Amino acid sequence: MHHPGRSAFSCPRFIALGHIFSSPAAPRSGLACLRGEHSLARPARGLTCPCLSPEIRASRRSVESSHRTGGISPQLRGPWTRARPRHEARRRQGLQRREDRLFRKVISGALVALGGLWLVTSAAGAATLDDVKSKGAIQCGVNQGLPGFATTNDKGEWTGLDVDFCRALAAAVFGDPAKVKFTPLSAKERFVALQSGEIDVLSRNTSWTMSRDTAQGMNFAGVIYYDGQGFMVRKSLGVTSALQLDGATICTNTGTTTELNVADYFRANKMKYEVVAFEKSDEVVQAYNSGRCDVYTTDSSGLYAQRLKLTNPDEHVVLPEIISKEPLGPVVRHGDDQWFDIVKWTLFALINGEEMGIDSTNADQMKESQNPEIRRFLGVEGTFGEGMGLGNDWAYNIVRKVGNYGELFERNLGPKTKLGIARGLNALWSNDGLQYAPPIR
Repeated sequence: MHHPGRSAFSCPRFIALGHIFSSPAAPRSGLACLRGEHSLARPARGLTCPCLSPEIRASRRSVESSHRTGGISPQLRGPWTRARPRHEARRRQGLQRREDRLFRKVISGALVALGGLWLVTSAAGAATLDDVKSKGAIQCGVNQGLPGFATTNDKGEWTGLDVDFCRALAAAVFGDPAKVKFTPLSAKERFVALQSGEIDVLSRNTSWTMSRDTAQGMNFAGVIYYDGQGFMVRKSLGVTSALQLDGATICTNTGTTTELNVADYFRANKMKYEVVAFEKSDEVVQAYNSGRCDVYTTDSSGLYAQRLKLTNPDEHVVLPEIISKEPLGPVVRHGDDQWFDIVKWTLFALINGEEMGIDSTNADQMKESQNPEIRRFLGVEGTFGEGMGLGNDWAYNIVRKVGNYGELFERNLGPKTKLGIARGLNALWSNDGLQYAPPIR
């Protein structure tokens, strides 16, 4: 029978559990009930047991009365009641000691488990660096072919900003920029390759977003290139603004933030559009080049790079609108702080090197400098590399053997290259740009 306001947890068995976890006033009666020492454990004050019969309630009152008078109700005498009242205090002390021992065992077990978890986590934290050293090379995921960022030259050699970052990482770890292997990946494949352990680091013009940084289990080591999404069209269309693209067919890549940005922009401006998406960048270029779509959209830097692959590059124009923020940078898996630090500080070393005026041509001479910042950077003073499991000359190796950030930008993207991209937001903070790195100290 259900009684309004009364819960099944008012029954003796549930009351016993309640005493264990929430009632400091009567812990022993709860444990006694669980052990089966008696079946009439008294509930917490003020609680009733709707599941008990009137006879049992009457018996309970009789037991309570006999406890107050130091005796046992005659109708409840049995084998379990043979302990005399004067032994009750001793019996309760024994129960208390057993409960204390049980509590200590539980706490000790929990501490041991937490200690083991810490050891496992610490061991996992060094896994990537150890694995890289055992392989003798860093496995770096890059674009399948994006001029200026990751592509192969006539000799089959990988070139580009993202490629050079991987070489800088190899210089930091091994002292040799050649100890890196490149894995070309599509936008759709890149995160699976990283999470599965196929690659050690992803350096593939990848935008830093909240969902990728949190829900997808990745750590972004910083921003190597500040970018934004744009649009490219044929000059023959006579279009001068993205606001004139109502009803356009748009080519882009799958597995990127590009499609979402297009949807937001066109909806905000109440325009219609149709997307034609492909997995590989070269497929997008071919579709746009053949006239299958009116517009090509991707990061602005990518548009300038892919325009070089078109039949007549000069017949196409990049529109002025930038519709998103696309901070591009290297990515590692969650759960390995040591490797995350190494990748992050490799990027910071590139930026700090440029700011200090240290480059591939003068790094050796700069070791004679008396500037404390420069001496720390080059490993002449301090033991900062040891904190990451590297040699103290890690930053020297990066700049001396690969270059600083400015050198990487100029030889891959700058005005003297086919892309001819100005530094803009990617200039140092001291030159009205956004590139800025924490100090080594």
